[in-house]
Amino acid sequence: MASTMLLKNGTVLLHDAQDQVTATKTDLLISNNIISRIGSNISNDDIEAGTEIMDCTDKLISPGFVDTHHHVWQSQLKGRHANQGLMQYMASGRLLSNVFDAEDVFWGQLAGCIEMIDGGTTTVVDYAHGCHGQESNEAAISATASSGLRSIYCYSPPLTVTSWDPFTLDQNSLTEDVFAILSSLAKASPFADGRVTIGFAFDAFHFLPKQYLDMLMSTLASIPLITLHYCYGPTGSFSIPQAIESKGYLDERFLIAHSTNMPREDVALYHKRGVHLSSTPSTEMQASMGGPVPCFNEKYEGQNVKELCSLGVDCHSNNSAYLPGEAKMALQSARGQRSQAFLDASKQTRSTGDYTVEEAFNQATIRGARAAKMGASIGSIAVGKRADLVIFDATSPAMICGAVKDPVAAVVLHSSPADIEMVIVDGIVRKRGGKLLSVGLDDNGKKTVKGRSQLAWSDVAKELLASQGKLEKKLEGIDFEKAEVGLMEAWHIDPATVVDSI
Repeated sequence: MASTMLLKNGTVLLHDAQDQVTATKTDLLISNNIISRIGSNISNDDIEAGTEIMDCTDKLISPGFVDTHHHVWQSQLKGRHANQGLMQYMASGRLLSNVFDAEDVFWGQLAGCIEMIDGGTTTVVDYAHGCHGQESNEAAISATASSGLRSIYCYSPPLTVTSWDPFTLDQNSLTEDVFAILSSLAKASPFADGRVTIGFAFDAFHFLPKQYLDMLMSTLASIPLITLHYCYGPTGSFSIPQAIESKGYLDERFLIAHSTNMPREDVALYHKRGVHLSSTPSTEMQASMGGPVPCFNEKYEGQNVKELCSLGVDCHSNNSAYLPGEAKMALQSARGQRSQAFLDASKQTRSTGDYTVEEAFNQATIRGARAAKMGASIGSIAVGKRADLVIFDATSPAMICGAVKDPVAAVVLHSSPADIEMVIVDGIVRKRGGKLLSVGLDDNGKKTVKGRSQLAWSDVAKELLASQGKLEKKLEGIDFEKAEVGLMEAWHIDPATVVDSI
């Protein structure tokens, strides 16, 4: 249960109206799940009896990070994709949701949520494409609620393999069951006292006949966030957002993952409709999606794009779930692309231009909150906003000196989860003294696991490894190369365009 807490003498990273960040020595008062006061020298006379007082001298206090694109269920798949491209991942990763039962989903989801909390992510837009059926979706929501994470759980119609040999994919994704599950989840939302809400994730809006598109969008009328994957190229030149716009359904609820190589017409359309983007640098660079969207450049072919951009982890099965790590990767990748233009002109750039650590920090905080359609309640530290906070040890070996000279740079360029002393989500401490706290199982789903209502990370880890072992046995004998070929056939991808050399 949330309680009153006073954070004294910390260095607080505060945003102004122009999203500029100022490191300010001040106190923070949290009343239940809300930031109720910010100011110097808040005294004992200003607080309620029983308020916990925490000395934050030599601590940095940051807004919680907002991850706007993540497949949270995939924890058991870690280690499978280190040297794989996109189609290899699709066959040996994405499709494996077909062998997950509800128990596997619960442990994968819970572990994925806890990993994010450990790294200071307090809100996620969860592209939940790993659940088949009502029971698995309820297990995923139960795990999310139990973890303490704030989430927009974006229900997604499953990708169903009807046979592995011969490989057969069910191409009818919008079944009656899908509409029934979506409607039941939307009706039951929100969960966990409002911390977990329902969105929708789907990649085939542009393929639907008008009758089915109209039916789907009518069902989605009350859904506040809709998300999809989209890459322009490398082998195609079809704009999915423009196709949705042509059918009259693109609006401010849309959050588009990747958008790599997008034409300038897309940017104008995003501005017109209030659409936001989520860049996931690790997977975009590994999976041949092109370089990440230039979120740090003021202009994209003459248009401002950075205010539309946010960051996501995508697949923690392949890379770290630490969002500042993705911010650093996106920033340095953009800087590298920028400097190459100078080198090509036989010159050397004098500075990094508009590619700043502050903008990287904003992509992971306030811009992420806006992309998640929650900018009024999270993403920055302000009176009246939710108490989603990350507290760093400014004297750790990684943060020392940097946290004094430039605290924002210390977070983006130097930090790791090991530097995080405390994470607060919705006014509740989830990590303290650098250690994850036990999670309590929620009332919407699991109340006990083998007689336990509280789970330490060691308990979760044990169950997760057992689930991974069970899944590996199920995968014995599956020919993933055949599955890869079958996917390309089903999706009409010319195999001549998916190659290892040119």
